[in-house]
Amino acid sequence: MKLGLALSGGGIRGIAHAGVLKALEENNIYIDYIGGTSSGSIIATLYAMGYSPYYIYILFKKYAKDLINQNAISTITSIGSFVTSKKAHFSGFYTGEEIEKGFNEVALRKGIKNISEIKMPIVIPTVDVEDSQEYIFTNKLPEDIENKEKYITDVSIGKAIRASSSFPVVFSPCEINKHNFLDGGILDNVPAMEVRKQGADKVISVNFKADDINKKSTVMDIIMRSIDIMGNKVSEENLQDSDMVLTIQTDKTGLLEIEKLDDCYKYGYRQTINNLDKIKEIINN
Repeated sequence: MKLGLALSGGGIRGIAHAGVLKALEENNIYIDYIGGTSSGSIIATLYAMGYSPYYIYILFKKYAKDLINQNAISTITSIGSFVTSKKAHFSGFYTGEEIEKGFNEVALRKGIKNISEIKMPIVIPTVDVEDSQEYIFTNKLPEDIENKEKYITDVSIGKAIRASSSFPVVFSPCEINKHNFLDGGILDNVPAMEVRKQGADKVISVNFKADDINKKSTVMDIIMRSIDIMGNKVSEENLQDSDMVLTIQTDKTGLLEIEKLDDCYKYGYRQTINNLDKIKEIINN
């Protein structure tokens, strides 16, 4: 039996996926196929390259903090320029170049440059903002392939992660050849179907619960709930195609709220431990 794992996007909350993987490994449950969108693509790629869940947690924290801290001043400037501009010419608060450079360096530590060099089958969705189509970065083409042009097997690790993680407005589109890629969550926030196409017999999907809204909710709370609703709606078909959906609640964590990184990691770990019996039943059946 081959097990696949599909990890959703979710900004900073994506670190919860590392907690999920740690809990699975501690209980001798190992993944054969993996896929991830946006921040889920970071966790999925690091794991597929052979990094341990705990080291993935350390790396995610490091690059998340570096990204936010290095761009704090430029972000404020960009917001001011955007608000006062008469022409709404705007690409994104962050270029995403730090993400690309950082994860290319991390990949080189494993002797890997291109996604094709990863041994574990992996899928990373992204969306071309020009033609409104989904594309998949992968190291293994599906057997029953209908649209070969949809799959990209020649791309650097950093570029693939950057493209899938380029959340609209927050990040500028990632240019690769003739494409301008944005966050894969626009069309495929939980790539369960693509993971199954790789050959997985059972697929577990991990997504995030949309936080409840009340009178005390902030603008960011409302934004995050909207993102979760849209992401889960877009991925309805994928979630239905999963053998199990593990939903993580992360206590109203904002898209780039780095103060809650540790908490989100623990949420992922605990939720997985709490569902171990169900996970084992899915695998054994």
